Amino acid sequence: MKNLTFTNEDEMPILGLGTWKSAPHEVYTAVKEAIRIGYRHIDCAAVYGNEEGVGKAIDEAIASGIVSREELWITSKLWNNAHGEENVMPALEKTLSDLGLDYLDLYLVHWPIANQPDKPSARSAADFRSLKEVPLTDTWKGMEKAKEQGLARHIGVSNFNAKQLTELIEGGTVMPEMNQVELHPYLQQAQLVRFCENRGIHLTAYSPLGSPDRPAGLKAEDEPILLEDAAIMAIAEKKKASPAQILISWSIHREIAVIPKSVNPKRLKENFAAANLKLTEEEMEQIEALNRDRRYVDGKFWEVEGGPYTTAELWGEL
Repeated sequence: MKNLTFTNEDEMPILGLGTWKSAPHEVYTAVKEAIRIGYRHIDCAAVYGNEEGVGKAIDEAIASGIVSREELWITSKLWNNAHGEENVMPALEKTLSDLGLDYLDLYLVHWPIANQPDKPSARSAADFRSLKEVPLTDTWKGMEKAKEQGLARHIGVSNFNAKQLTELIEGGTVMPEMNQVELHPYLQQAQLVRFCENRGIHLTAYSPLGSPDRPAGLKAEDEPILLEDAAIMAIAEKKKASPAQILISWSIHREIAVIPKSVNPKRLKENFAAANLKLTEEEMEQIEALNRDRRYVDGKFWEVEGGPYTTAELWGEL
C-alpha cells in the first residue's frame, strides 16, 4: 500500500474507508470487515452520527489481535457548530469518547461554515454565524491546541478553497496538513490541487466514485453518472477491473488519498485491490480529458435567504 508522508515522517495509507452515509448498524460490520481485509485508514466525522459503531469495530479488531492502534490511521472532523477556539476541544473529546480512542491521527475542520453552537443542523439565517463573527483563524487556534496536546497528531481542513487556506497559513502557527475535498474525473480541481501541492498540503478525495448513493435531495435531475462514463468503462473492461477500481486507482496515481465508502464486503475487497491497479500514461490522459467541473456535493444547502454563505464564496469563485 502506498502512503502519504507527513513532515514528521508519519505515514498515512493513501487508500482508506469512507464512512459518510453508512448507517450506525452497518458501519460496525463494514469497518470490522475492512480491517480484516487490510484497510488501515478509516475516515470518520462527528456529523455522520456513526462514530460509536466505528469505535466498537476498532476496539474489537484491536482486542482480537488483528491490528494494533499504532497500525491504524483514524481521521475525524470538527462539525460546523463547534467553530471557535473554545469549542474545538470539547468537540474533539466527544469524538474521541465515541471512537474509544486516546488520540486521532488527523483532525479536520469539516467546512468553512459556522453554525450557532446549539444548531448542529442549520436551516435559517439565524442558525448560522458569519466568518466575521467567528474567523477561521480563531477555530484554527483550537485545532493547533489539539495538536499541541497530542489529541490530534495532525490537523487540516475539508472543503477549503485557496483563499481560506491562505488565511490559515498566514494567520496560524501550524500549517494545514490536509485538505479533504471532492475530487474525481468530473471534478479534477487542477488549480486547487496545484496550490496545495506547492505548499506541501496533502489532499484527500471524497466522493471519488461520484457519490451515487447520496441522499436524493442532493441529486440533480439527469446528472451524469461517473461510474457509467464510457471512457471509464472502456478502461475498466480493458483492465478486467470495475469502473470503481479505475476511479480509485486514478486518484492514487495522482498521489491523492482516496476514501471510497462501502458496506458491501465484495466491494470493500474490490476497492482495496484497486491500490495495486496500474494505469498507463495514456489512460491517465484519457481520464484527465473527462473534467466537467461537475460537483456532486455542490454546497447549495449552505445558501439560505439572508444567510452569510454563498457557494460562489465557498468554492472560491469570487
